[in-house]
Amino acid sequence: MRIAQPSPYLVVFALWLLVFSAASQIMIISPILPQVGEELGIPDAVLGTLVSAYSLMVGVFAILSGPVSDRFGRRRILLLGSGTMTVALLLHGFVAGYFSFLAVRVFAGMAGGVLSGAAVSYIGDHFPYNRRGWATGWVMSGAAFGQIIGIPLGILMAGSIGLRAPFYVFALTMALTFVLIFFRLPQPEVVRTVGRLTVGGAVRDYAAMLRRREVAFAALAFFMMFLGVSLYVVYLPTWLERDLGASSGSIASLFFVGGIANVLSGPQAGKLSDRIGRKGIILLACSGLAVVMTLTTLLVTEMWMAYPLFFMVMVLVAMRISPFSALLTALVQDHRRGSLMSLTVALGQVGFAVGGALAGPLFAEVGYWSNTLLGAVSVLAMGLIVWFMVPEPRSQGESAGGPSPAADRLAAEDPTGGAALPPEPTGGAPAPANRQRDPSASAVQAPSPVRKAGP
Repeated sequence: MRIAQPSPYLVVFALWLLVFSAASQIMIISPILPQVGEELGIPDAVLGTLVSAYSLMVGVFAILSGPVSDRFGRRRILLLGSGTMTVALLLHGFVAGYFSFLAVRVFAGMAGGVLSGAAVSYIGDHFPYNRRGWATGWVMSGAAFGQIIGIPLGILMAGSIGLRAPFYVFALTMALTFVLIFFRLPQPEVVRTVGRLTVGGAVRDYAAMLRRREVAFAALAFFMMFLGVSLYVVYLPTWLERDLGASSGSIASLFFVGGIANVLSGPQAGKLSDRIGRKGIILLACSGLAVVMTLTTLLVTEMWMAYPLFFMVMVLVAMRISPFSALLTALVQDHRRGSLMSLTVALGQVGFAVGGALAGPLFAEVGYWSNTLLGAVSVLAMGLIVWFMVPEPRSQGESAGGPSPAADRLAAEDPTGGAALPPEPTGGAPAPANRQRDPSASAVQAPSPVRKAGP
């Protein structure tokens, strides 16, 4: 099926809706866990496994889906992930106990893993480098809109209609995403890998990427980003409730304010990074965030003081995400981008899990100030790693899929020697016999200048 070149705003909206739906169905779990336990008779001791099982599946399937995305294209992965997630969310209507709920969360986690990194990879394929910050900022703001709109609405519906109601709503928005992608989003004409997909081949590809200095440090920075956020955020509500007497309503309103901060700052930071570069904004945001985190327990002595401070925290968090995600898309060539984004997402999940595991003992044995201090060290380390170890393309006008200096070095010494599919010809001309056509690709989008990886 030939798809006309869509408006960039339509592409951003479709991917935004994807992120909104996927993020909302994750974030709704924690607020309704007590209701889940009460209605389904699930003991408190195992309720947390409904969250951890999802995260585990996301990490596993993110790793698996990266090479598939590089081989078959982002569009197919987006369709597979959004379609599977729609089915998984609808299956929440049939849960009757712990094991059935666990099974649908595992299924949803598999779909989430397939989708992880796919939206940003599509942005990297579709938009030129000097527009990726703008696009990434708006797409990733879907998670913040979920925090502002999706979660309060979901909590209200769970309380008035039943715990299954929010999942029906997010299934509907995810189904709309599937329809938009199917009918309006073409497969970007970028180079893709060829050859059989095997576990051994995928492992070698990931190892090849991680042997590149800039890729390894970028992956480490992504790990540190999620580690720091987890150390700081996981026990923030508990500290506010125990030390400052905050109510559940005030905690909910605090995160509502944080979501607004994310929406206001994320797209603007991405757009600004398109003009002045990514690394300076990332270092500035990480440095500021480290200071604010460190001062949290000193400055917040009453609950009302937490609102402006948390607003600033979320502004700085959002300032890192969009520029860093856009920077990642330029570190490898087109046919490795999906694998890189999936790898970093998986490492982010690991970082968040490690931070959560460390946060509990630190909070219990030392106090929340130790969480804030270690979180600050982690985010500052991320900023320094990006500034000193991760290269940025020399030209902000580099076209989508064009090789960055980092990607040039990767191609020059690609130990995998894997061949890659060239982009399709345009204008409906027949593909040469030695090229594999992607029937879902756009008929009008001009191919980006790429070169074949390997010998």
